[in-house]
Amino acid sequence: MSLEKSIKLAVESLGASLYDIVSTKVHDTNIFRVLVTAEGGISLDKCAEISRMISPILDVDEPMNGEYTLEVSSPGIERRLKTKDHFKGSVGEKVKIKNFATEVFKGELISADNEKIIVKTEFGDEELTYDEILSAATYFEW
Repeated sequence: MSLEKSIKLAVESLGASLYDIVSTKVHDTNIFRVLVTAEGGISLDKCAEISRMISPILDVDEPMNGEYTLEVSSPGIERRLKTKDHFKGSVGEKVKIKNFATEVFKGELISADNEKIIVKTEFGDEELTYDEILSAATYFEW
């Protein structure tokens, strides 16, 4: 079983959902970040519980050559959209999409299915297929 699958099963056993796993470096520290969601939000206590549950899994199948800091958190208000489920779960939110031609589309995500998304921009509705999307994220207007 893959490390991601093991983490996903552990997270789900605690009533949460795995949103994403991100390996990154902050200053000189490797960070193995596990982003989780739950109905009604994710609490600090739930993040700690998930961290305790997945820590032994990471002891067996160490990511990042075993030199990392584990972080478990929610994806936050502004989060990257990578999967079709991420897009479907973000309908109604403000998004910023960049396509491979480096055009940027900002507006409300009004629909997402298995083939395409539709973003309502100031210029009208823009339809994009998933294979046209270079990067995407939700954003919050302050």
